[in-house]
Amino acid sequence: MSKTPRRPLNPMDAAEALFKPVNKAAAQVVEKPAIPNSREMVSIRLDSDVLAFFQEDGPGWQDRINDALHKAMKDSR
Repeated sequence: MSKTPRRPLNPMDAAEALFKPVNKAAAQVVEKPAIPNSREMVSIRLDSDVLAFFQEDGPGWQDRINDALHKAMKDSR
């Protein structure tokens, strides 16, 4: 009875053994509950004239854009 070697003797078989797919169960994704009324950092592209309009009054322009978006959201309902 011949014994099968633990490691492949053929280099091609050795390479294939390294790249065999691993059958592992995917880790469960834990969804964190959203904090109510929290803010999230995003990247948004705005026209330069829109940005200039909100930046005219100085600091707080991001809050002003957020308020305008809230108003538009409420008006659309």
